[in-house]
This record gives sequence, C-alpha cells and structure tokens, in this order.
Amino acid sequence: MGGSGNFMTSDTKVIFFGTPDYSVPVMDALYKNYKLVAVVTQAAKLVGRKQIRTFSPVDNWAHKRKIPVFTSFEDQLPEASFAVVASFGKIIPEKIIKHFPNGILNIHPSLLPKYRGASPIQYQIIDGIKETGVTIIKMDAKMDHGPIISQITDEIKDNDTNETLRKRLFEKSVEILMELLPNYLAGKINPKEQNHDDATFTKMISREEGYVDLQKDDTNLIDRKFRALSPWPGIFTSVKIDDRNLRLKILKMHLDEGKLVLDKVQLEGKKAVLYKQFIQAYPEANLP
Repeated sequence: MGGSGNFMTSDTKVIFFGTPDYSVPVMDALYKNYKLVAVVTQAAKLVGRKQIRTFSPVDNWAHKRKIPVFTSFEDQLPEASFAVVASFGKIIPEKIIKHFPNGILNIHPSLLPKYRGASPIQYQIIDGIKETGVTIIKMDAKMDHGPIISQITDEIKDNDTNETLRKRLFEKSVEILMELLPNYLAGKINPKEQNHDDATFTKMISREEGYVDLQKDDTNLIDRKFRALSPWPGIFTSVKIDDRNLRLKILKMHLDEGKLVLDKVQLEGKKAVLYKQFIQAYPEANLP
C-alpha cells in the first residue's frame, strides 16, 4: 500500500473521527502507519426493544487496542499533527478544526462539489447517475466545503446497493489517503478550491423517504430506491385492506425485463411472507 516506507513507524500523531463499521479500515490504516493517539466517535446508543446499550464499531475497535475514545467535543483532545474524518455523523466545530496544525482531512464518497451532506451514496443511486468517486478535502467550517486534496472516480454499477457501493468507495479511500499523506504532511500538496457554484446537497434519510407508489412510480426508480435504501429504512408502499390504509414493506424484489416483481413483503403488524402468500391472504390488496 502506498504511503508506507519511512512512514510505517512514523511518530506523527493523528486523531480519527468516525462511527460506522465501514470507516474502520481507514482508522486501521492510520493505526498501522502513524501514531493514533485518540478516536472521536458517537456515544453509545440504546438499541432495539430491549434498549441494549450499544457502542459504535469505531469505539469497539479502539477499546480493544486501548486507544482513548472521546464522544464529546467538551473533552480536551490530545495534541496531534492532523486528523482524518470518515463518516463521523456530526458537524465538527471550527474550534476543533483549528486544534490540528495540519488540519482535518475529510473523506467524502462523491465527486465534490456534487452531493454534499449526510446521504451522498443513497442519493447518487436514487438519481441514477453512473459516475461517482471519493473526494478527500481539507475541512473548513462549512459542510463538505473545504478545498480538494485528492479525487478519484468510480462507476455505480446497475446492481450496486448502498452497502456495496459504500464499502467499495471507502476501501479505495484508504489507498489514496495513505498515498497522499506523506506529501500532504510535507507541504507538497496545494489543495484546490471547489467550484461552489456547482454544489448540490443531500439531506438526512428519513423513514418516509422509502415510500413508493407502485401504480405511478417508474419501475427503474423503485429499483434504485430499493437498492439505495437497503437495509435502512427500506422501501414500502400503501395497501388498502378492510378499508384501512396499511404500510407494506417490500423486503425483496427484482426487475424482469423492466417489470417490477415483488418477492417478499411484510404487512405492518405481521410477519414477513412471500409475496404470493400475501396476495393469497389479501386478494383485495390494490397492487399491480
């Protein structure tokens, strides 16, 4: 992997900001090549019906290696030359950005300035674009606004889901990050200002984003939504049963020569079943 060599045992201190499992490879590469002195991640959350206190994958990884974990910006972070952000999930205050002599590098899974914001991968799939990529910027006070340090392109495949595309892009980001860091820390890279006039923005995905109208929506759009919003929040439609409008989750589906075919569904309050079982039980359901 690029960026090793003399930097494999580097004493250059770094702090990592991240939360989900797919950001762990970035943190692991920093750990192997630099001196990872702390990680910042979101606090443990109560998950499920039993409200089990669950720590983030980044928190668990750091805990096993006895690396200090911070979950609040009120805590005093240790000194470090630079920081790297990979899907942290919170806005980082300007005072934290200024904490690092060499700034904070942010890994963003789109070709900035396109698709800034919280959900770039989902909306790129929903919009049906064919070309995406990874952009590494030097963070400033505005969201995904800082100058570009490096950018690579990748394609969005017809069968890509939120998970497959996200995993591939973050794996590629590790390689380009490790290649550029020695030159960046040596002051040999001049970050390039984004063309802010071309910026587009994404919003946080909500449950309601998964609604599809099987009668009116284009089948290709439904397919893209299904792939983009899997596993969460998933897609659903509305069915009328016994004069009640109920939510029907679409758990599995496919396109057959452009025609939408439902494979597995779940009516609200019921267990998941094959679609043919559902339509046998509820023949009055108003579905195509």
